[in-house]
Amino acid sequence: MRISLDKAELDIDLIHAFLSGAYWSVGIPRHIVERAIRGSLCVGAYEPDEAGKDEQVGFARLISDQATFAYLADVFVLPAHRGKGVARAMIQVLHDHPELQGLRRWALFTRDMQTVYAKLGWEIYPHPERLMVRDDPDIYQR
Repeated sequence: MRISLDKAELDIDLIHAFLSGAYWSVGIPRHIVERAIRGSLCVGAYEPDEAGKDEQVGFARLISDQATFAYLADVFVLPAHRGKGVARAMIQVLHDHPELQGLRRWALFTRDMQTVYAKLGWEIYPHPERLMVRDDPDIYQR
């Protein structure tokens, strides 16, 4: 497996296809995915196919001011490549990124991957009464 921070290597068709069906972004338009990638630090995970050509098998996106806060979003690994440490490797690259050292807080939302993140030092927010969101989950359905 190879991890890259080079946006030029990202397979936008693959990313859009996955995200448009993911529970957190159903129906997201391609132009929104492209805009989100432009404004984020992105990680791609790649495995060689039968011909030896790297194909993308995972993706993660981080939004940050690179001083105090980071929000991890859109982390996915294609089903055939799950359980092999791909997500862990992508997140570790972000954790180790030189421009993200010394951040006070990292955040993410997940419905079902708490155990993956817990192994990397993430924990449930200890003061949920302090956390507020402005949420419009059906925005892509309009």
